[in-house]
Amino acid sequence: MARYILNRVLLMIPTLILISFIIFVIIQLPPGDYLESYISELESQGESIDPLQIDMLRKQYGLDEPFLIQYLTWSTGMLHGDFGYSFEYGLPVNEVVGDRLFLTTVISIFTIIFTWVVAFPIGMYSATHKYSWSDYSLTFLGFLGLATPNFLLALVMLYFANVTFGTSIGGLMAAEYINQPWSWDKIKSVLEHLWIPVVVIGTSGTAGMIRRLRANLLDELHKPYVVTARAKGVPPFRLLVKYPLRVALNFFIADIGNMLPSIISGAEIVAVVMSLPTTGPILIAALQSQDMYLAGSFLMFLAILTVIGVLISDLALALLDPRIRLYGEPS
Repeated sequence: MARYILNRVLLMIPTLILISFIIFVIIQLPPGDYLESYISELESQGESIDPLQIDMLRKQYGLDEPFLIQYLTWSTGMLHGDFGYSFEYGLPVNEVVGDRLFLTTVISIFTIIFTWVVAFPIGMYSATHKYSWSDYSLTFLGFLGLATPNFLLALVMLYFANVTFGTSIGGLMAAEYINQPWSWDKIKSVLEHLWIPVVVIGTSGTAGMIRRLRANLLDELHKPYVVTARAKGVPPFRLLVKYPLRVALNFFIADIGNMLPSIISGAEIVAVVMSLPTTGPILIAALQSQDMYLAGSFLMFLAILTVIGVLISDLALALLDPRIRLYGEPS
């Protein structure tokens, strides 16, 4: 196990180097750079541009350097925590991310908990009561959740929260707490506003997870080892949890590689609709404005979390399922 982990960690280094280079190439593919976009915006507003000032800014930010020099400056800076400078915000990337990264993590963690707490009992019940009216009803709700766009559900929930509870979800906290230090009142305001985006973002994921868990359990419930355990008198709930559910969990564990990046990226469209101060809208704006260091840092965060998530899922699968071997040794 230790040798496997060491090999995978060492393999992560060239993988991340290659990913960082590809990210930088993709960000640089559109013609021009942030300053050219900024100049075009000012000219469209009828403002004059000082060429000397633009040249000074280009030199200050290193945009006049060759491509490889820019890439090496950015990639080596990340090794000691310097993710570059955001042209759009006029601040280092670390300061721009700030509380947004924390709030995105909070929303994502609560969404994951909500998804699992809702999906597991419903999926288990639906599989053990196949073709009953309750199964049909839960299946219908699952398809409804999959078919409903998140942004539409966000609009409905915004209206519902405002009319029923008097809560205005135009963000993730009350207006008086924005840009203020953290306090118990601010935390209470965040929790008061948090349930709407958690329900909206988690709905489609919950519906899909219910369908997958039900299908996996139905495949396992009629296998010989389950029939044998049932014939030996193992209680139904204990039998379900100890054997079929454990095997059906494989796809949940395999999803860790996708789950960790979602903590950073968040649900971009829902965040825009609900004016959530998360990292998703910043990433979209950075890509649109060619704020390359900000966009590149976000994409690099996602790549790092993806690689780490895949490693964690591989190790967890090997521990959970004895049929899986890290090196392919015979059982």
